[in-house]
Amino acid sequence: MYTIEHADILIDLESQTLALPKLNKFYLISSGLNGIGEQENSGKTPRGWHTVAQKIGHDLPINAVLKGRQWTGEVYDAELGASHPERDWILSRILWLSGLEVGFNQGEGCDTFNRYIYIHGTPDSEPMGIPKSHGCIRMNSQQVKEIFDLVEEEALVYISQSKING
Repeated sequence: MYTIEHADILIDLESQTLALPKLNKFYLISSGLNGIGEQENSGKTPRGWHTVAQKIGHDLPINAVLKGRQWTGEVYDAELGASHPERDWILSRILWLSGLEVGFNQGEGCDTFNRYIYIHGTPDSEPMGIPKSHGCIRMNSQQVKEIFDLVEEEALVYISQSKING
């Protein structure tokens, strides 16, 4: 399989951080409010080895609103947010993850890709460093754009439940 040294993106759910270790870059994130797990419809953030299966939003403006992986034509601002308080905002860019571990995060009942687990932007008003998402990895929109521009599709992603040493 893989070792931590292979990872292009390391996500540490304990410290709520995302690292690009080869570039020595670190970011605060927000993972699943419901905790950690791979089960379909759980709202939990899956663990283990993944790949960036698709990158969506290449030329969109910062804070572009995405729904069903398509730009709605909207650009998020406080007024739009206040008018739709129930929406789970997916902004700017999507890095759509696919699990690489059959029976754990890939396949029937646990498939990361089929669960639509992304690394994506969220409004700047949303707190980072605490679990608050529906299972995805949320980031500040400017930071998710930076990561989007720095990693390729098929980049290796490791999501760890506990502190990563390495």
